[in-house]
Amino acid sequence: MTQDGRAMLYGLGAVGLWSTVATAFKVALGHMSPLELMWLASLVSWALMGALVIRQGLAGAAFRRGWCTAAWAGLLNPVAYYLVLFGAYDRLPGQEAMALNYTWALTMAFLAVPILGQRLTRLDVVAGVIAYSGVWVIATRGAVWDVAFADSLGVGMALASTLIWALYWLLNARDHRPPLVAQWQNFSVGVPVLSVLLLAGPGLEWHGWAGLGAGVYVGLFEMGIAFVLWQLAVHQVSRTAKVSNLIFLSPPVSLLLLFLVVGEPILPSTLIGLALILGGLALQQWQKSPAPAVQS
Repeated sequence: MTQDGRAMLYGLGAVGLWSTVATAFKVALGHMSPLELMWLASLVSWALMGALVIRQGLAGAAFRRGWCTAAWAGLLNPVAYYLVLFGAYDRLPGQEAMALNYTWALTMAFLAVPILGQRLTRLDVVAGVIAYSGVWVIATRGAVWDVAFADSLGVGMALASTLIWALYWLLNARDHRPPLVAQWQNFSVGVPVLSVLLLAGPGLEWHGWAGLGAGVYVGLFEMGIAFVLWQLAVHQVSRTAKVSNLIFLSPPVSLLLLFLVVGEPILPSTLIGLALILGGLALQQWQKSPAPAVQS
């Protein structure tokens, strides 16, 4: 198999795993609070990343340097990002939270203007108008002339998650840590913070094997293995656009799984809004064709 062929397989594997996370989030949140899920998933992901760091001989680099960056980066991801994202999934149907979260790429383009000094093109603006009109359709569940959202806090949390995620990657633009080391260090900062929040708040309860399994799945696959596969894909492919366009496969599969596993009826407003969001993203991809940052 060619190197590009292997990269495409890695990319498809990552996208396939990301397609299951909306369902996994909803199943897990049916058993435990967002903070409990966040703590369990982060602990599992931290252990997996640590094992991979040791296996690849990166332990020395992981312990010697990079902790100043990890001190603030870990507070953004995993702590702030996933707590807000899980909060959105806890309040909204999975299909809506998933679709709204997909606007992170456009949020990144707009934030790059003040943070990195980049310029917006006309296509950036058009793509933003198209995509955020889809956000409006989803937020109002099709009642586009009604400013009363079905769940304004849930919608706000879903959009805030895109802001945190985009901010995290833009601030990390000059981060020279190896991706695997960076991920492990960030979770090394995040897990203790989440442990304190958990003990000071709701505490940790036993929610049965189904809840434990769902939480472990989120940490192992969504935060762990999918990240590794995506990094392999991006680093091995000859042209990043080949794998970056794979992200458009995830939302339709996510909707199907939410319908089959969780039993969520697919709302017409979600289909219309998601089509507009993906249309805006496709326009942006067609213009720039970068490899997107890792995303759930």
